[in-house]
Amino acid sequence: MKERKRIYIWAFASIIVLLAITLTGGSLYLMDYALAPNPERTDTAAAIRRQMKNHPEINEWWDSLRHAHAVRDTFMTMPTGERHHALYINKGVQKTALVIHGWRGCSYDFLFLAYVYERCLGYNVVLPDLHAHGLSEGKAINMGWKDRDDMMQWLQVYATDTMVVHGVSMGAATAMMLSAVKMPEKVTEVHIIEDCGYTSVWNEFVWQLKEEFGLPAFPLLTVASALTKLRYGWSFGQASALQQVRYSSYPIFFIHGDSDSFVPTEMVYRLYDAKPDKKRLWITSNTEHALSYNNHKEEYVRRIRDFIETPADKM
Repeated sequence: MKERKRIYIWAFASIIVLLAITLTGGSLYLMDYALAPNPERTDTAAAIRRQMKNHPEINEWWDSLRHAHAVRDTFMTMPTGERHHALYINKGVQKTALVIHGWRGCSYDFLFLAYVYERCLGYNVVLPDLHAHGLSEGKAINMGWKDRDDMMQWLQVYATDTMVVHGVSMGAATAMMLSAVKMPEKVTEVHIIEDCGYTSVWNEFVWQLKEEFGLPAFPLLTVASALTKLRYGWSFGQASALQQVRYSSYPIFFIHGDSDSFVPTEMVYRLYDAKPDKKRLWITSNTEHALSYNNHKEEYVRRIRDFIETPADKM
């Protein structure tokens, strides 16, 4: 009898250990799947070729900038000691746009928005590579949360009287997470544009876990978030754009495609409702994730122009 009881105890303990190992392994896989950098992230030449192909209107503009030495690669050491990269296009004015790319992208992926701001709207442009993206150092993607501190470093270096912070997808979440932070003293006017950003990293991963793998959030996501906290110092629930916009005093323009299945469209309504005032909302028709500009170029530029030219106290 005692021997049988001992066998049952060992069998139960073995099952618990096996489940714990499986859960930890699955959670580590999930964390690495979401936060691992793009292995080809430093291939900027390929990113430029994609831009030239997808947005032929920028080809002549880009060549003229390079020939005039009006665009340069710039590097800065962050407080963490890591070296980060950005493209800087200097038009010599007191208006600057900070354009933030998305998940596993890089600065060169958004040359089309740099074209909009420099050529169409007359702004200087800063295009940073987020932590662990492009030519910026880092071992894991921060999903916008710690990136907001890095963006403030770039804003302080390139601060002008008027600033626009424009992000797409994860870059949009980064812009919203930054929106509750006080801007540099030199900056007198700030407008923030978020295009298809998520409410929080937790909510986005819940959605992706269900859509991609058909799995519930508990227990994998819960454990993956805890492991991320232990390894990188932040958790999925902590990284909330929804929470940040509640405390933002700057005007925010919310843009989202009506057919977005990567960051579900319903998220933008919650974000818009959470912002107390100084806000606009545009749901673009027949548009999937991050394609609002591609599908509505003229209207996209017109609406941005109208938004950034409207003073905050008139919003």
